[in-house]
Amino acid sequence: MKKYLPAFILITLGIAARFLPHPANFAPIGAIAIFSGLYLPKKWALILPLAAMFFSDLFIGFYAWPIMLSVYSGFIIMGLIGLAVRRNKKLSTVLGGTILGSVIFYLLTNGAVWAFGTLYPHTAAGLLQSYYLAIPFFRNSLLGDLFYTGVLVGAYEASLVWLFKAKQAVVSA
Repeated sequence: MKKYLPAFILITLGIAARFLPHPANFAPIGAIAIFSGLYLPKKWALILPLAAMFFSDLFIGFYAWPIMLSVYSGFIIMGLIGLAVRRNKKLSTVLGGTILGSVIFYLLTNGAVWAFGTLYPHTAAGLLQSYYLAIPFFRNSLLGDLFYTGVLVGAYEASLVWLFKAKQAVVSA
């Protein structure tokens, strides 16, 4: 468990950032799901982002359960993408996985808003309208996922390099 301490610290910081003022959908939870999949054991990779989301929903508020289910499912998918990317972890796969996760989340959650909500008519035109009007939220979500994934992965990888150099210095002294 000691080797996962930096990951838990970074995820805790990411969760705390969700409570700071931010543009709509520019939040760290998607990045936490990707990051967890990249670095944590499989069980934790899927549970931790859901726990973070549930904990923050206790304070922020719950909403229609079918839509909430789509949101939570989206984060599970993002964690699974992180697990898949971990096998070939490099900048391009992390970037591609983050973008893929954001797109899937957008399609899944806005489809659920259309299907289970009352904002849009339950027609093909209503579905297209739900996706079209959500583009600004998708932009913020994608930018937030890219930003926070970059910060979390970058900080974690930098800490590994720093720890490795510190360990080498102790060994060679």
